[in-house]
Amino acid sequence: MASSSTTNATPPAPSQTPSTTLNTGKGLLLKADLIAQQYRTEVQLHSPQNEIRKPKLVGILGTSSIPSRNYAEFTKRQCIELGFEFVLKKTGAALNSAEGENGNNGEGEGVEEAIIEANEDESVDGIMVYYPIFGGRQDHYLQQIVSPLKDVEGLHSKFHYNLYHNIRFLDPKTLLSAITAQNEITSKDNDTPPPGMVKSIIPCTPLAIVKCLEYVGVYNKILPYGDRAYGKTVTVINRSEVVGRPLAALLANDGARVFSVDIDSTQEYTKRPQMTPEQKARYHPRHVVHASLLSVEACLAISDVVISAVPSAAYKVKTSWLKDGCICLNVAADKNFEADVRDKASIYIPAVGKVTILMLLRNLLRLREY
Repeated sequence: MASSSTTNATPPAPSQTPSTTLNTGKGLLLKADLIAQQYRTEVQLHSPQNEIRKPKLVGILGTSSIPSRNYAEFTKRQCIELGFEFVLKKTGAALNSAEGENGNNGEGEGVEEAIIEANEDESVDGIMVYYPIFGGRQDHYLQQIVSPLKDVEGLHSKFHYNLYHNIRFLDPKTLLSAITAQNEITSKDNDTPPPGMVKSIIPCTPLAIVKCLEYVGVYNKILPYGDRAYGKTVTVINRSEVVGRPLAALLANDGARVFSVDIDSTQEYTKRPQMTPEQKARYHPRHVVHASLLSVEACLAISDVVISAVPSAAYKVKTSWLKDGCICLNVAADKNFEADVRDKASIYIPAVGKVTILMLLRNLLRLREY
């Protein structure tokens, strides 16, 4: 299994028709097109097409990674189709293949400067950076350089703090502060922000995965908001800070029992138990993390949903280990499931890139409003 360092550069698979196919004796192959369509409509309706200036997104590409380059091109196409302005800023190794360059630029060279420039440019509404670049802590540092007012990917520590503490609404003025507010609000009743509050930004790839799970019915709309994944057991493979860990927290905060599997350990995420009034005054009801002794095979055997985000073509989830009728979702650019996955899975979603980009543009519109 790959290490915890993963990528948000997951280009969607080529479009195929029909968007879903059902072969006799096999589970449903569900393409992201159907799921994405409802959000395309939402983004188009809310995009201020009649304004003098279109919403502007700057993409920063500083590596020679082919998946990152492909995802940058896909982002550009989607922005043009939906009426957004997209500017791709190439730095470092991304310039090596450009005409007239001498090929001596290093991976990630100039990315920090490009982020600062975009932060200071009042015409820029959103910034995305194509990771991984350096990996680990250095990429995390770059994520904190992006202004939270322009962080369409939701990777800034302000948004991660809210996600991990199950804080769903915030005062937009706090985005200008270096200090994370301790008295923001989480609601158990509905997803409408209280007066003066707005929705916190959620990392776009984990949010896209949640939207896919809502579409296929993993989330039960009859249950109260904030507990609609209750009763479901989920395994998330790879615990990166871009996808795996925030996704596990999101699902657990919505009531699911989540096993977070990484190269060196398994963790179990469950929601904080009922608290005393004194505890409630200090803490938000949110997930807690426990070490687990379960093997990957044991986790998969009891999981209703399996999500894999390992950036390696060599890593495959064994079909024989899956629970009959489970739902499988592939996030990485590489296919992490064996070819016969639908012999066990009732639904298999091979890619989420088309939903991810719409979550990113939806975040951009929200931040522009904030």
